[in-house]
Amino acid sequence: MRPFERISNPRQIRHRLNLNQQEFWARIGVTQSGGSRYESGRKMPKPVRELLRLVHIEGVELAAARGDDLKVVSLLRKSNPGLYQRLRKEAGKKNGKK
Repeated sequence: MRPFERISNPRQIRHRLNLNQQEFWARIGVTQSGGSRYESGRKMPKPVRELLRLVHIEGVELAAARGDDLKVVSLLRKSNPGLYQRLRKEAGKKNGKK
């Protein structure tokens, strides 16, 4: 999945990750029934889209992240995208990801 992929089809993202609705939506604090409505076309609020992007596209573990951490990541991503990508790639290698 591309790091900055647009959140236009959450069902497609969920299928790529091979997760059921309960697993996928619970990771961002949304009920299965709420997630089902978003997958069926209901407009997703911006905070939900951002959580989906952080958790399922960027790979941020919300339980381990603090508010300041997320602000730093956002600032780095905007101000120095090359460094952000290199650090992200390096972190993935250390976590056993490709």
